[in-house]
Amino acid sequence: MDAVDTSIPMGALLTLAELTNRVGMSVRNVRFYTTRGLVPPPIRRGRSGYYTAEHVARLELVQELQGHGFTLAAIERYLAGIPESASPEEIALHRTMLAPWQAEMPVRVDRSGLDDRAGRELSDDDIAILVALGVVRADGTDFRIAISQFSVGLGLLDLGFPREAAQAAAEVYAAHGRAIAEELTQLFNTMVWPAYRQSGASPGTIQEVVERLKPLSVASLVSAYEQAMDDTKRAEIARRAARQAQERTK
Repeated sequence: MDAVDTSIPMGALLTLAELTNRVGMSVRNVRFYTTRGLVPPPIRRGRSGYYTAEHVARLELVQELQGHGFTLAAIERYLAGIPESASPEEIALHRTMLAPWQAEMPVRVDRSGLDDRAGRELSDDDIAILVALGVVRADGTDFRIAISQFSVGLGLLDLGFPREAAQAAAEVYAAHGRAIAEELTQLFNTMVWPAYRQSGASPGTIQEVVERLKPLSVASLVSAYEQAMDDTKRAEIARRAARQAQERTK
């Protein structure tokens, strides 16, 4: 049943046609997501149904989640964690968390455009390696390219980088990436967000905090990785030296 709320002025309401134009979504999809409970039912005024900024925010979040490859079931689970009382600004904050954490936005191209960018015809195996390395991401029949890293990926192809190694590395990145993402999200939800809300900060302020934290988080992860690699190399050198010393004493 559609909701009845007379507290919202008509000027703040959208018709179904205005909503679909705003979010770039079909009427059928809007009604489907409403039926699935991903967005609340429309506001009833007489015989007509209207929509609010909350509907817009939730539908835009659904689109963002779809863009990140979430299944319908995963989207339902994600939205179930957002309180019904969440404001449009608070819902938009979730989109901010999902947005790319690096300033560069990937360039979208088709298969021929990918070859043009590479300056040569790429084989399926070449593309599979680039995808595994995270330089290229498949997006339906198109591809998204991380331009700043594309030449590095092509250089690895020229050096005969093994596909199996690229795929194995991708599995390592994915596993640890998920763990880091879950822990950072938990930290933000339990420590950062509540602290700012308790102080009376606006959702816009919290959103700005997130945006400022993103490049610092990326830099910190890179720094931690480099330090760990240095520690690993030193430990390996020490182990080899110890083995050689033992062999000399035999």
